[in-house]
This record gives sequence, C-alpha cells and structure tokens, in this order.
Amino acid sequence: MRWRPNPARPPEPWQPEPWQPGPVPPTPGDGGPGMPGWLEERLFDQRIVMLRGTLTPSTASGIAAALLTLDGGAHTGDPAPVQLHIASPGGDLVAAHTIIDVIDAMTGQVHAVVTSEAGGAVLAVLAAADRRAAYRHARFTLAEPRAAGLTGTADEVAAAAGQHLRELEEVVLRLVEATGQTRSRIEDDLAAGRRLSAAEAKDYGLIDRIIGTD
Repeated sequence: MRWRPNPARPPEPWQPEPWQPGPVPPTPGDGGPGMPGWLEERLFDQRIVMLRGTLTPSTASGIAAALLTLDGGAHTGDPAPVQLHIASPGGDLVAAHTIIDVIDAMTGQVHAVVTSEAGGAVLAVLAAADRRAAYRHARFTLAEPRAAGLTGTADEVAAAAGQHLRELEEVVLRLVEATGQTRSRIEDDLAAGRRLSAAEAKDYGLIDRIIGTD
C-alpha cells in the first residue's frame, strides 16, 4: 500500500494567541485625542468647544456641528458666547475653512482662547473669532499651510494647486484684517515660519488679551 498512517503521537498542547489591543474607534464629535465623552459633554454644557490636535476634515466636521448646535441658544435667549478653546499646531486648510464658514454664519459670538498653541491654518480659525485671548504660556507659529497630497493628471494637479493658492490668499486676508499688519508682512512671516510668544502675539494683533495678566 502506498498510503501509510503516521505513527501515533500525542497532540500538541494548545497555545493561545497573544492578545494585542486594536485601534480604539474615535468618539463621534470627539474634541481631540484622549478626550473622554463625559468631559466633552460637561464642557459642551458650559458652551465650550475644543479644537485639539492636528486639524483634520473629520475633527472640523465635529467642531462645526457643535458650534451650530450651541448657536441655537442665541435664538432661545441665551446671549452667552461660545468658547472655542484651541490647542492645535495646524492642519488641513480646507478643514479650517469649514470652521471659519460656520463661525461667519453664526448668530451669536465666538470667543477663542488659545490654551497651548496655535499655528498654520488654525490661525485663520483664531482670526475668525469675535474675540481672541490666550494663556500666557501659549505659543503661536505663523506657517504657510501645506497643500494636501496632490495626485492625478497634470491638469488636475494644476487645478488643485490653483485652488490651494486661492484658499491660502483668504487666510492671508483674514490675518491682515484681524491683526492690522500689512499683507506683505503676513506673507513674509508665513513663509519664514515665525514663532511668537503670547505677549508677542498680542503686540502682533493675533490676540486681544492674555488671560491672567491683563
């Protein structure tokens, strides 16, 4: 016979697979990395919205929804402004415009507070607020927002680059209006990646006051 059974041998002991934690799905409307839901709800009750971490289209959608929801209080007789607390080094330029458009459309006021840092496209969000403040150890980085990865045909890349330049120009004009600086100075500082302390940001016109010192 060509087939012969294998010699009998005891079965190998079962070895469990080592457990490895998988990615934790983000909480809808999450204010940023590590923000527990109960804390976000408590802040929301106090009319505080958090912009934390790198700004992405997903986080911008959640922040925009929160701002619009809280703006409903202006129609029910609640005059308190919405507090937008910012701790972000920058992010997606389109995402920043999403929040800016909502702020422009709101009935009530938005008061922005930079709690640790603000830079890049997020500075345009800061400039869109009705009032702007910062803690005294906050830091600011005037940096030109980068274009997202452009792919496609030469014509498609050229069209996307042109759209990015138009959106970047809107950021420059928003900063010019908020700070009172000249357009050429804003453009030079964005190109150079200039960094400012809270006191320097106040002198520059990015913020109106420094919390705890004014």
